[in-house]
Amino acid sequence: MSSGERVFIVGGGPAGLAAAIELRGKGFSVTVGDGAKPPVDKACGEGLMPDTVAALRKMGVAIQPTDGYPLRGVRFFSNGVPIEANFNGPQGIGLRRTVLHSRMAAHAERIGVRLLWNTPVSDFSSKGVRVRGEYFAADWIVGADGSGSRVRRWAGLETGTRKTRRFAFRSHFRLAPWSNYVEVYWANDSQAYVTPVSDQEVCVVVLSEKGATRTSVIAGKFPELAAHLGNAETLGTERGALTTTNRLEKIYRDKVVLVGDASGAVDAITGEGLCLSFQHAAALADLLPSGDLHEYQRVHRRFQLRPSIMGNLLSLLGRRRFARERTFRAFAAEPSLFGRFLNLHLGHGNGTEAVLAATRLGVRFATC
Repeated sequence: MSSGERVFIVGGGPAGLAAAIELRGKGFSVTVGDGAKPPVDKACGEGLMPDTVAALRKMGVAIQPTDGYPLRGVRFFSNGVPIEANFNGPQGIGLRRTVLHSRMAAHAERIGVRLLWNTPVSDFSSKGVRVRGEYFAADWIVGADGSGSRVRRWAGLETGTRKTRRFAFRSHFRLAPWSNYVEVYWANDSQAYVTPVSDQEVCVVVLSEKGATRTSVIAGKFPELAAHLGNAETLGTERGALTTTNRLEKIYRDKVVLVGDASGAVDAITGEGLCLSFQHAAALADLLPSGDLHEYQRVHRRFQLRPSIMGNLLSLLGRRRFARERTFRAFAAEPSLFGRFLNLHLGHGNGTEAVLAATRLGVRFATC
């Protein structure tokens, strides 16, 4: 256990709150500072995969079935060809980001984390973290302030590679879900990511490299989805975000360390952003008491590997129509193969199983 060392976390989204909860559990004195007013929202798909739900449960964050909508698997559509697979084990849940944030913030506060909302952090130095002209002393500073992290820039940790930059636009529609799957609809230059979040509400996110591709394009690009939505009422206003895929050379310097998207991100379509953030938080809490940030970086890179590979493959399918159509036909010809890939993506399986599945897909790809 820590001897009460002080940690200041910049960013109070799910990544920052997860780090706060995990570090508080190790005995650190934890403060979170964020310029936003809770609950903090984000333009995301709002589907929690089973491994993400399990990570929340391990942290002690109680997510009730009535908080969202049960998810049994994933379904893809391309040019009228559907492929689907069920999760191997527990279900996921479709959950409004604001509900998730409220549950995490309440638990963090309950266990003794100090939460400073409406409190933007303007800088840090050897004196600590500067907030509204005053310094908060800190033994460690954690940057959890997202893909555009200021902490990363202040600490001189920007060096790395950025592979993709895409735009996400999210809307909610008032209608009963037509399935209990996360559904992804594919067009030549974009995808629509659909998640039911209650028995009368569906979340739709359009992802594209083009900033003008908003949810208004659904009727023209995704006719199957448009047929489901019909004339459903739009709830609230459309919300946009920039999503990047990047890898940093280093994720710590001196007493500053990064978690979540601030430390490197995978494509949003993988659905693994939250789970990765929670894995980062747990690993940091295990290793910070000894100050072994080199080991934290090594573990962090291992966590990023699998979703990064899957993100690259999905990005390829999005850009190459020929590859996408052949892949979909291969999965349609052998539906169980898609299930094997889904569950490998969620961490159920080993390297041998991954090689066998890839080999089988290659055979199907060549013959379909």
